Amino acid sequence: MIRIEIDDREVIQALQRLQRRVGDLTPAMDDIGELLIETTKQRFATSTAPDGRRWAPNSPATILSYLQGKSGAFGKRDGRLTKKGAKLAANKKPLIGESKSLSTQISYRADRASVEIGSPMEYAAIHQFGGKAGRGKKVTIPARPFMGLSESDKRAVLEIIEEHLAKP
Repeated sequence: MIRIEIDDREVIQALQRLQRRVGDLTPAMDDIGELLIETTKQRFATSTAPDGRRWAPNSPATILSYLQGKSGAFGKRDGRLTKKGAKLAANKKPLIGESKSLSTQISYRADRASVEIGSPMEYAAIHQFGGKAGRGKKVTIPARPFMGLSESDKRAVLEIIEEHLAKP
């Protein structure tokens, strides 16, 4: 599982206030974990990193590999891309394969002092951080960060903490 630590002073201070008040942060951490699962999954739909940058588009090799498994993507006589193939290629989002495993296998683990969010998929790290992959490490995969805390995530986390602080 990939582990990403968030070192945000405002969030940490709010969590420390909550911890002084209630001791066990598990309920708040569960709420934060649920929020971060949803916002992480949304990044796959928008192809956007937590910092708002768009992910790098699919490479031509990735699109070709994707289309080769699709019936009617290529003309039978000339092997050219059909209208259907062009539409499939245009709609192919980065990091979303047939099984959608990476985008659906996001989970969290919360305890009394922390929450961890991650993916059990062995290839999650190469997509999060980028790097060399494939046979002989000849393919460069660009970083397409999907985990992390966006500014709107930060505001939502602070709202969750405030809600828990307001409870009697």
